[in-house]
Amino acid sequence: MSALANQTRLHLWFPNIFEFKGGIQVYSAFLLEALQTTYPKVQYDVFLKHDTRCPSNVSLLCNTNTNFHYSGSLPLALRTPGFAAQILGLGLWQRPKLVIAAHLNFTVAAYWLKQLTGVPYWTIAYGIEAWNIQRQDLQTALHHADRILSISGYTRDRLIQEQNLDPAKISLLPCTFDPSRFQISAKSTYLLEEYSLKPEQPIILTVSRLAEAKRYKGYDQILEALPQIRQAIPNVHYIIVGKGKDKPRIEQLIAQLGLQDCVTLAGFIPDEQLSDYHNLCDVFAMPSKLEGFGIVYLEALACGKPALGGDQDGAIDALCHGELGALVDPDDVDAIAQTLIQILQRTYPNPLMYQPEALRQAVIDKFGFDRFKQKLVELMQDYADIYITGSPS
Repeated sequence: MSALANQTRLHLWFPNIFEFKGGIQVYSAFLLEALQTTYPKVQYDVFLKHDTRCPSNVSLLCNTNTNFHYSGSLPLALRTPGFAAQILGLGLWQRPKLVIAAHLNFTVAAYWLKQLTGVPYWTIAYGIEAWNIQRQDLQTALHHADRILSISGYTRDRLIQEQNLDPAKISLLPCTFDPSRFQISAKSTYLLEEYSLKPEQPIILTVSRLAEAKRYKGYDQILEALPQIRQAIPNVHYIIVGKGKDKPRIEQLIAQLGLQDCVTLAGFIPDEQLSDYHNLCDVFAMPSKLEGFGIVYLEALACGKPALGGDQDGAIDALCHGELGALVDPDDVDAIAQTLIQILQRTYPNPLMYQPEALRQAVIDKFGFDRFKQKLVELMQDYADIYITGSPS
């Protein structure tokens, strides 16, 4: 750690972290915070392609050792070349000790910077953007990366198989979350009243943007499973949190299945209410098949709630191969229905799922921010002497 602490400059290239909160943005913000708090004497230059400013309510990230460079004010047509000119221009001038490109699409620029200056670079692989890569320039950049951080074993294994990468080059740094934001509590009275629900009523929850590109999250399959679930649990209710252009199609599917009385499309909710929704449900269900990891599983588990995910993507990692939750074939509606019935009837063969405090502690132990920082330190230590100080280990 001391080897890093005495050095001056790291460059971090992020799509954005402030003005949009998707999975990559959340992961990037945690990565920045972990570096800042672990190596407070390092000078960080953070390049943000789509952000325009650092909001006043995130002062922890906007400290005196961190310079932010924004490209979000540029017209969209000019943003990519403008961002590339900025990261390459300042990279050539400042010669950082390490570049961390927090999106694979930025890796090509990091490759060229390394060719010109010898500056080493890491990149981060999340999910679908890292699968089935066909671009030759990106393949070249991946093979020349000094380290690839993968958020899941699933993505790591696909990269190794599809791109013939050296397994030693890819390290796991799974997603993390803030346990203080997700606590175990009783079902919120205001939500029960808002949706005319009873405290004892079994509730299934999914949190997802309602977009055509997000149908892989599996909300269609849960809707198709609901008639079967209702036969066993007549008063079950399904809540989908999220907004998007796919809503009219989902409403049509709900009507076709005759589910208007047992499905609620809650729309957009503020971040501060997400914990209340997790605590409202009896099971969090997202039988996805293209998920890179799924931070939302961790948030549900931290509220002590059973979770169901797909067995064909990064949810395998988030639910620890079934240790922390149930994994099902995301295309098998019958399996989804029967598994949700088992969970709600408390007959699913994983007793941890019915021990809220133990479930919460298990997910914190495996994926809490302290564990994230510990793993990052281990990775940085491996490279500290070589890449940060320039001396052999």
